[in-house]
Amino acid sequence: MAAQFGRRLRRGATSGAVVAAAVAALAASQAPGVTPPPSDNASGDRPVGVGDTPASPDDTATGDSPYYTQLPPLNTPNKPGTSIDLPIVTGPAEAGIPASVLAAYKRAEQSIRASDPACNLPWQLLAGIGKVESGQARGGRVDANGTTDSPILGPKLDGVGFANISDTDNGAFDGDTTHDRAVGPMQFIPSTWATWGQDANGDGRKDPNNIYDAAQAAGLYLCANNRDLAVKADLDRAILSYNRSTEYLHTVLSWFEYYKRGTHQVPDGTGQLPVDRSDTPRTTTPGQTQKPTDPVTPAPSPSTGTPKPNPSTPTTPPTKPPVDPPATAKVVRIKDAGTGALTATAGGVFDGRPTVLALDANGKPVAGLSVRFEIVGSTDANLGGVAKSVTVTTGSAGKAVAPPVRAGEKPGTFTVRATVVGRALAPVDFSATVTERTADTLARGDAEELTATTGERFADRVLVKATLDGAVAPSVALTATMITSADDPQTNTKGPYFKDADGNPVRTLTGLKTDENGLLTLPDIYADGEAGTFLLRLTTPGGGTVTIELKVTAPTPEPTPTPSPSGSTEATPAP
Repeated sequence: MAAQFGRRLRRGATSGAVVAAAVAALAASQAPGVTPPPSDNASGDRPVGVGDTPASPDDTATGDSPYYTQLPPLNTPNKPGTSIDLPIVTGPAEAGIPASVLAAYKRAEQSIRASDPACNLPWQLLAGIGKVESGQARGGRVDANGTTDSPILGPKLDGVGFANISDTDNGAFDGDTTHDRAVGPMQFIPSTWATWGQDANGDGRKDPNNIYDAAQAAGLYLCANNRDLAVKADLDRAILSYNRSTEYLHTVLSWFEYYKRGTHQVPDGTGQLPVDRSDTPRTTTPGQTQKPTDPVTPAPSPSTGTPKPNPSTPTTPPTKPPVDPPATAKVVRIKDAGTGALTATAGGVFDGRPTVLALDANGKPVAGLSVRFEIVGSTDANLGGVAKSVTVTTGSAGKAVAPPVRAGEKPGTFTVRATVVGRALAPVDFSATVTERTADTLARGDAEELTATTGERFADRVLVKATLDGAVAPSVALTATMITSADDPQTNTKGPYFKDADGNPVRTLTGLKTDENGLLTLPDIYADGEAGTFLLRLTTPGGGTVTIELKVTAPTPEPTPTPSPSGSTEATPAP
């Protein structure tokens, strides 16, 4: 992808004006009502957007590495109104997308439309970027798992003709411990992959050279910052976040519009490679073809040459490898893979994780299938600590495992539902139960004697501490009741009381909860006209109980005046 410094790199076959004109012609010939991308000037050098601040190359997905500049043909792949998912090889060669690459784009679209529907990501946008970045993974040269047969590496970003980006991955992805290179079919620089990398094929690795992982990561990257790709301004910003070049924007948009008009699947390894790249001079004249220049790859071993065939010997056309249908076409059902009971205390994490097994018609596991897990019901529980729904891809054993389910504070039962993305198959429901937080011990938090005079408020408030197995028990529900006796704990009808919101006496309080330290301070307690010793009992669902004495005394009588022998009045202490 061509980096922007003070000047642009060589633009190869196209200038911004040529690209814009070609896209306009493509739109006019193929898609009535399609607005061609804006062209602010002929050089293709314009700001990213009104008011945007230009960023350094390492702020983009690719570090503004080189890219293919070939435009699509101006003939439409299909006639308007025909299917855009043709099942057989037909139409212009440029419209063919290798099977695994096409499956990866469509799977990424399905997954992201399930997890972020507001983004409106179309798979044709991923195809347009994949075409421009790597020629659809070098024509679909990938293995059965979607990994390229050799790493796809951009040039060294050492500041010589390109951006200067020092190594960020110690060579883990690009094999270079001095400078970074763009990696894989979607050409992520290592620092961007470290943030956005995905394991979309369920093999336990986030591999930028795997088309499934790279397509999923690219889709999420394009949807960042709450973009809606159905909005033209957001679409342009998303593409420019990949490479801050207007020429790049126009080139991607031209392929995007071309693929929207129709495409078809071709066998892996047979895709047509584009010609001309932004970092190579043009060596052909219009109408000629040029051998495509791939991104840097490990050098092949020397060849001794291939003998010419004998003209008299009949030749057999090469057999095209069978195309493996996508996972959504193979799966016939999903089932519980032995999840077991799902229970957790409020605020805790469920011990089990919902797990499903995807099977085909022969009962064999289906790998690479997108499964959506969703929390259903009135609950504040979530998946993975943040989400109400997530999409997970089945691994090689056909299993999809949901992220850990975290209980909220609301006790009760809810459902975790697993469904297949893109297929109307029977869901698998998992019942989950949240129980209240508990404490096995309650104790006074202080040793102050609790006393009051009849008709007055107790001077001190009651402090209690809840623990469970010796550890503080936060957010535990307690009930406070004025009782008749320890042996017969009926609710008392006289003696100390609390006040409700209207100031009326109440002798039972519910809905109390300990704080994060397991402590609870009760509301004020008042004494009525009865003197004596009374009992307050606090209980918790976990069995914790504490009984506290409340002492109420009558007020001290005022001294009674008595006459003295001299006729004066003296105060006589009350008996």
